[in-house]
Amino acid sequence: MTTPELDRPVVARLSTLDRFLPVWIVAAMVAGLLLGRLVPGMGPALDAVAIDGVSLPIALGLLIMMYPVLAKVRYDRLDTVTGDRRLLLSSLVLNWVLGPALMFALAWLLLPDLPEYRTGLIIVGLARCIAMVIIWNDLACGDREAAAVLVAVNSVFQVIAFAALGWFYLTVLPGWLGLPQTDLDVSPWQIAASVLIFLGIPLVAGFLSRVLGERAKGREWYETRFLPRIGPFALYGLLFTIVVLFALQGEAITSAPLDVARIALPLLIYFFVMWFGSLVLGRALGMGYERSTTLAFTAAGNNFELAIAVAIATFGVTSGQALAGVVGPLIEVPVLVALVYVSLALRRRWWGVAS
Repeated sequence: MTTPELDRPVVARLSTLDRFLPVWIVAAMVAGLLLGRLVPGMGPALDAVAIDGVSLPIALGLLIMMYPVLAKVRYDRLDTVTGDRRLLLSSLVLNWVLGPALMFALAWLLLPDLPEYRTGLIIVGLARCIAMVIIWNDLACGDREAAAVLVAVNSVFQVIAFAALGWFYLTVLPGWLGLPQTDLDVSPWQIAASVLIFLGIPLVAGFLSRVLGERAKGREWYETRFLPRIGPFALYGLLFTIVVLFALQGEAITSAPLDVARIALPLLIYFFVMWFGSLVLGRALGMGYERSTTLAFTAAGNNFELAIAVAIATFGVTSGQALAGVVGPLIEVPVLVALVYVSLALRRRWWGVAS
């Protein structure tokens, strides 16, 4: 039995803020690019506010963005996720076997004559997402608890495996294939710091908010009063992050449009293949819509902050590797926003779930 509410188009039932999300994001990207290009010293001034290579303005935006979503997680339900071996194993294989291999192949196939950009793309492929994927998953009505677990698990693997996989894909595998090799000097602390800052802080804050809020006021107050008040700040933080990110690299992006287009092509293919392939895999394994969607977004997203920081620390701020890292979110943000709407459209068609 259907209702008039459920028969309305998905987009029509979103809030005004969510419904026009692509407009806000495009506006934020344009504003950031214009600020970086037209305001003298804007990029260097923002870039100077950093500790150990971590941009404080971007860190602030990401923390504001992630906290409301992680405060919504029902931490008492996490055991239902950790017991789903299909989900955990699929995520690890997609993130640490297929994802890096796909980016390596695309980088070499489409950028054989541009070694700096090629290396930058491979680094992007190794940096698995721990921040924005939380937002995309929530907007697509994915499983919040599953997203929290998968992000945490992949963050642990990121600390352990990032440097080793960088050595393998930039030095060992090219050597086996008779291709030029590149060295990647990255500190495990740099990777751990990224994980602790961008996941650890908002995760602890969200957990404490849930536990202390329910203990003090009860679950009904927490769910119906507190969460609606903090919810919009996730998108405010996202838009702030986008403005700062593109202001930092506005001049680099706008001064080399053809290079950006060359870098964008393999990224577009990567995001679509990883997302659709993961969604189809989840459906084939008998997962519901929520967990299939979570699997897709956690597999397709990348940790752009880590990729950019590693590229700058290893090759320099003006390097082609750093530019490739910057183009990553330039393409990822609008593509994954579009895939949020694709997810909602497929929700009823593939799973028979009212969107």
